[in-house]
Amino acid sequence: MGFYRSTPELCTLVLNADMQPLSWGPLSVWAWQDALVAVLQGRVHQVSSYDVEVHSASQSFRIPSVISLKKYHKRNRISFTRYHVFLRDSFRCQYCDKREESTNLTFDHVVPRAKGGTTCWTNIVTCCAKHNLQKADKTLKQSGLGLRRMPFEPTPVQLDSIARRQPIPDNLHETWLDYLYWDSTLEP
Repeated sequence: MGFYRSTPELCTLVLNADMQPLSWGPLSVWAWQDALVAVLQGRVHQVSSYDVEVHSASQSFRIPSVISLKKYHKRNRISFTRYHVFLRDSFRCQYCDKREESTNLTFDHVVPRAKGGTTCWTNIVTCCAKHNLQKADKTLKQSGLGLRRMPFEPTPVQLDSIARRQPIPDNLHETWLDYLYWDSTLEP
């Protein structure tokens, strides 16, 4: 249940202009190639780099490990994706509260589509396979199941807060840690 979708070794952490991650869930990363192009075009600041270089015919460039946007980008909405639904629900079945790997989770329509339910933030919940089969196309009352929490559309701040509470990925590059504040001890 990491925050990455790609191999982190040569991904670049993307910070907003306030030096906070652009997104916590999933953690905002770009392919190093895209980050290097953005640095060379002057669209972003290179904050930190890997100890790896790439070479052109006449120059060498250190691969950026952390970049920051030059202008602050405000997120107004969260895209409605399977991953974001799972994250909103903390990767827990909303019927039994069991935490699962995302590959073992599914989602369920609270009001089944067969009964007019829509596929939207307020009608979709994270569900384990057992309870998805049990509920099937029944209403909550017909299935005998109850929700741990009603589904809702999260704000970017709410989703980032949930993402920060998730287990810390073990494959973060050391240059990222100062910007993520995980495992940081504060000095008096």
